[in-house]
Amino acid sequence: MAEHDFEEEVRGRGDMQFDIGPCEVMTGGMDKKRFLLYQLRLSMMKAGDIDIIVSFLMESGVKMILDDLEQALERGAKIRILTGNYLGITQPGALYLIKDKLGDRVELRFYNDKGRSFHPKAYIFRNGDWGEIYIGSSNISKSALTSGIEWNYHFDNRRDGYNFRQFYHTFEDLFYNHSIIINDQVLKQYSKEWKKPAVQRDLERYDSLGNETEGEGGFEPRGAQIEALYALKCSRREGAEKGLVYAATGIGKTYLAAFDSLDYEKVLFVAHREEILKQAAESFRNVRHSDDYGFFTGQDKCIGKAVIFASVSSLGKPAYLNEGYFSRDYFDYIVIDEFHHAVTDQYKRIMEYFRPKFMLGLTATPDRMDGRNIYELCDYNVPYQISLKDAVNKGLLVPFHYYGIFDETVDYSGIHMVKGKYAEEELTKELLVNRRYELIYKHYMKYRSKKALGFCCSREHAEQMAKEFCLRHIPAAAVYSDSDGEYAEERSEAIRKLRAGEIKVIFSVDMFNEGLDISEIDMVMFLRPTESPVVFLQQLGRGLRKSRNKEYLNVLDFIGNYEKAGSAPFLLSERPYSSAEAERMQQQDFEYPDDCVVDFDMRLIDLFQEMAKKRAKKEERVRGEYFRIKEQLDGRVPTRMELFTYMEDEILQLCGSLKNSPFKHYLRYLDGLNELGDRERIIFQGIGNEFLELLETTQMSKSYKMPVLMAFYNDGDIKTAIDEDDIYRSYMEFYHTANNWKDLERDKGTSDFKSWDKKRCVSEALKNPVRFLMQSGNGFFVQEKGAVLALNPQLHEAVRLDGFAEQMKDVIEYRSMDYYRKRYEGASN
Repeated sequence: MAEHDFEEEVRGRGDMQFDIGPCEVMTGGMDKKRFLLYQLRLSMMKAGDIDIIVSFLMESGVKMILDDLEQALERGAKIRILTGNYLGITQPGALYLIKDKLGDRVELRFYNDKGRSFHPKAYIFRNGDWGEIYIGSSNISKSALTSGIEWNYHFDNRRDGYNFRQFYHTFEDLFYNHSIIINDQVLKQYSKEWKKPAVQRDLERYDSLGNETEGEGGFEPRGAQIEALYALKCSRREGAEKGLVYAATGIGKTYLAAFDSLDYEKVLFVAHREEILKQAAESFRNVRHSDDYGFFTGQDKCIGKAVIFASVSSLGKPAYLNEGYFSRDYFDYIVIDEFHHAVTDQYKRIMEYFRPKFMLGLTATPDRMDGRNIYELCDYNVPYQISLKDAVNKGLLVPFHYYGIFDETVDYSGIHMVKGKYAEEELTKELLVNRRYELIYKHYMKYRSKKALGFCCSREHAEQMAKEFCLRHIPAAAVYSDSDGEYAEERSEAIRKLRAGEIKVIFSVDMFNEGLDISEIDMVMFLRPTESPVVFLQQLGRGLRKSRNKEYLNVLDFIGNYEKAGSAPFLLSERPYSSAEAERMQQQDFEYPDDCVVDFDMRLIDLFQEMAKKRAKKEERVRGEYFRIKEQLDGRVPTRMELFTYMEDEILQLCGSLKNSPFKHYLRYLDGLNELGDRERIIFQGIGNEFLELLETTQMSKSYKMPVLMAFYNDGDIKTAIDEDDIYRSYMEFYHTANNWKDLERDKGTSDFKSWDKKRCVSEALKNPVRFLMQSGNGFFVQEKGAVLALNPQLHEAVRLDGFAEQMKDVIEYRSMDYYRKRYEGASN
């Protein structure tokens, strides 16, 4: 193809409606003919080899040349890119874009010589004996490639062969002798440690000039979304059919789901609020560029569309989960928003009915939703996560200025606790005192706000707060379910008025913990005790979204002598609460996200220490948590799984250091509390309890014992001996469920597990779990003719006792879940 043909092809691109030809001097500015971008495109079209060496890459620049690089690869070109990682100016998202679209077809490397600085900017193109180079000041960013004042010079090897060779050979030396390959492991570690450098704010500001507003997250992936999409694709390549993305509020999880759904024809999006569904529909329409969608809610029952947005309260009814509405395989891709709610029956019915190719769970909560384990529902597969602290450090959310305000107007010590929470009526009465209104108003006025959210404990509390602010000439509204009070507004109307500036504050009761996208909110006020770490972080996240001219979020937390006073510094720094640390804590002991301000009234530090000292001993705290959970279960004795599921993280950690931990000897623990029922007491007094305690305490560095134990359990009809068929059946079921196979894949000796037959399964069982079970305690596991493994005859009567199968199942399920929790936490650290 002649050179002018390349120029004609470049002119035909949608973003270049003007004549363009070769240019030796590129200076940026307003003359598009002087943009480096268009010269690079001309050269990429005819190059057989493309070498790029720049000190940094940014997403904005990579997006501008990514299609050109891909077209060059399809023509057979070879591409090498060498960039720097100094000071973190290279954005991880830029590297993930290249890895995602171009994969291993591009050789991508980091300069790796700490003894010398690295600031080159050059683009080298070769084809046979022809070569050319652009060298100057442009790194790969939108402004540097276009209108930024960047000076670059172009020459070829015919005009100056000597200097061309000097540059080229130096590139070769740096690329092969002073660099490291950016593989997935290197990139993941770089991303994990990456923080947004201050200089990047200016770079991004230049890049954003002239951009149209695209909404939350934009209409193309950005930042964490790019990383998450890459992680999800890798996860699916490994065979995953489910996955959970845990990302702090404000990252743009709905847009992420829309981008990830693009390769799927039929999509279901499930949420628990219709307002969330409407917002999601807008996001999906922007990304998929299609109006082929409908709603399945209380009012609408749309079917036959490519994308369905369904409320869990409607779709989760058995009447709609049938072939008359949707076949089991109708949807290729399912999104479960606010996935921590998926532990409820309605969500579970939806997830159990449909058979999609992939299911994505989205959540902004910490690892456990007040104890509810959600990882089991997504096969323990979490391809991507980014915490609030990381999101602030990476510049994805605004920093917070948190003020802990000493509130002595309320005495919480006399308020009763009901199921781990303060009794609402008593709490409301204590919070509605005139001195407290003045305290809140004074600090609101001190820090000012145009759009604020206040979180209240009851509808009466919200109504009274709205009234008091209105009396002080601050327009306000109360929002709660069945809004019928004098100052109440329906949720969507209150949001409209807040956005329009007709009111300045919304006082809410459990209505804005999730699904609210008002990025302009510049203040949140905690007007009730912090009882749930999850709710605290959800409510904080309501104000952390980025917005034009918003530099930070003001947070006003009014703290008194309530039971969990002192948890805020731990939550804000993402450290697990420790009463020992709290007893001696000082403000400087905590590391908060970059550019955040955390300021506690000094009287609060004394209060935190005092409250920490009042906390009971470990054994008493575990006992108190047991009875709290029992009360939550309406007086029923919790199983091991329920205790594990609903126990607060801090208490769960304490259990690990207790000799008399309920999770090591549960029936013995219940006996100490006089909580054993008649069936359980009979089991406890016999040899069967010794067997259960063996299962509770047997070492588990891998999951290999689980399928053997499950073979004995036999779906509740306990076997006293298991043969080769039992082993094979249990192995196949266990290692083809969820991500249980990962233990086998990681070990070279078992990585071929997908091809195992019965003989190999039995061989592996004999080599590891069977041998160790026979060696563990009291001779409960024995050899028997015709069996792979058997139970000692002494146990035969015990395992047939009423209720024993339930106890055995409970132990196995708890040990499995605890094992995967620890494995997940280990992989996350």
